[in-house]
Amino acid sequence: MNLANKITMSRILLIPLFMIAYMWDFAYNELVACVIFAVAALTDGVDGYVARSYKMVTDFGKFIDPLADKLLIATALICFVGENEIAAYMAVIIIAREFIVTGLRTVAMSKGVVIAASMTGKIKTCIQIGAVISVFLFGHNSPYGEMLTFDLFGSQYSFGYIAMFIATIYTVYSGVEYLAKNKKLLEDH
Repeated sequence: MNLANKITMSRILLIPLFMIAYMWDFAYNELVACVIFAVAALTDGVDGYVARSYKMVTDFGKFIDPLADKLLIATALICFVGENEIAAYMAVIIIAREFIVTGLRTVAMSKGVVIAASMTGKIKTCIQIGAVISVFLFGHNSPYGEMLTFDLFGSQYSFGYIAMFIATIYTVYSGVEYLAKNKKLLEDH
């Protein structure tokens, strides 16, 4: 296993630590969980840079890197739903998009086509990571949540909740784009 893939695997290994920190009630547990999440998220850029710069791109890396991203984001979303930080529909939409795009990539592979990550997909991941960190720092359960709360449509919404809503909308957009660009893969001839 090369260095780039080891960095990717470290992201996966940080997921249980992130969950424990978030779910276990101790002083500053959410801050610790946020730092673990941020470190794990940063490894996404580092592993890609190492793989490209040192010509360490492998089939295993192409498989495990997006899977690690999806596991990290899905874990955070599920934890947030469990703590009533975000609405369940947000987690369902984001996770469903990941299943759909992964399914599309599987179909493409079976036809000998590789679907590279699009710029929209990369932006989507950055927006999701930013939204997760916003929920940690400015969600309604966070110590700073009340600092950035907005009254919209007669209800109070934390900045973290609004950030996750925006991430959900952009996730839908990027999923629709993937499907539109690759719809021919789904046609039977």
